[in-house]
Amino acid sequence: MPPAFTPRTLAFLRALERHNDRDWFRSRKDQYETDVRGPMVQLLARLAVDLRAFAPELIADPRVSLYRIYRDTRFSDDKRPLKTHIAAHFPAKGFARHEGAGLYLEVAPGWVWIGGGLYMPAPADLRAIRARIASRHQRLHRIVNAPAFRRAVGGLEGERLSRVPLGYPKDHPAAEYLRFKQFLAGCEYEAAFACDSRFYREVLTVFRAVAPLVRFLNEALLEHRHASMPGIEGRDREPPPDRLPGAPRQRNRASRW
Repeated sequence: MPPAFTPRTLAFLRALERHNDRDWFRSRKDQYETDVRGPMVQLLARLAVDLRAFAPELIADPRVSLYRIYRDTRFSDDKRPLKTHIAAHFPAKGFARHEGAGLYLEVAPGWVWIGGGLYMPAPADLRAIRARIASRHQRLHRIVNAPAFRRAVGGLEGERLSRVPLGYPKDHPAAEYLRFKQFLAGCEYEAAFACDSRFYREVLTVFRAVAPLVRFLNEALLEHRHASMPGIEGRDREPPPDRLPGAPRQRNRASRW
């Protein structure tokens, strides 16, 4: 299966690292559309079909999934105007913008990251997830210890507390999972892997492995919303602003998501 991305994709992103200004980018916008954004849009179109087999609740639509190239610098000390990677998020239907767990794909000058989860849950969402973990920890344990999950991403990652959160006993059978503040699963590859014929197959392998985790997290959030606001449906959402022989790869560059 031919890859969506080519060496020209990486060459453009590396040049953008060196020339991160609007005038340089504006004069090369057509090249960006052809070599960077266009291949990602093609990838989203293929995923829109293939996700139906194992994650039909997730959205793969450029209008929702594709991140803009322009950075929001209003509240940042880093005033570089442009992102130097191309990324897409695959959120779940039924959530407002910026909410819920999803899948994620990023191609950058120095790496590719494929995975998913929930990067920064709001306090109420984190409480809802922990409540579900406490009552259904055996299901979560099966998800993150499934052979396909372990092969694809290694294990569940993310920031965590040093001890079990207040309200739960120290010897709770789900203590290991209750400590998590983020719920991430993914894998990093060399940037050149985006141009490899095996790339899309690997995207599907990782997404298929991580989708049950995404579903577990979203079920907790939807259950909480329905309990607190009965009769109110969530809205399909757009992704948040910026915010896993085999290619050499490392686990978890999740801090970039």
